[in-house]
Amino acid sequence: MKFQRLYDLRTDSDKTQQEIADILQCNRQVYARYENGLREIPVSMVIRLAEYYKVTTDYLLGVSAKR
Repeated sequence: MKFQRLYDLRTDSDKTQQEIADILQCNRQVYARYENGLREIPVSMVIRLAEYYKVTTDYLLGVSAKR
């Protein structure tokens, strides 16, 4: 499952995959796999991303249209 919202939020904030990976303290390739749905995102990372982008975890995961 591709996480389009991860891509959209990242590009809307003019960040690179490397910059987000640095925030998450992970490798860029690992983050790219999260974004492309090739690797399951740990709950702790989902929470950190939601806090960073100031959105709900449901929005981030595509469950809700409400930020």
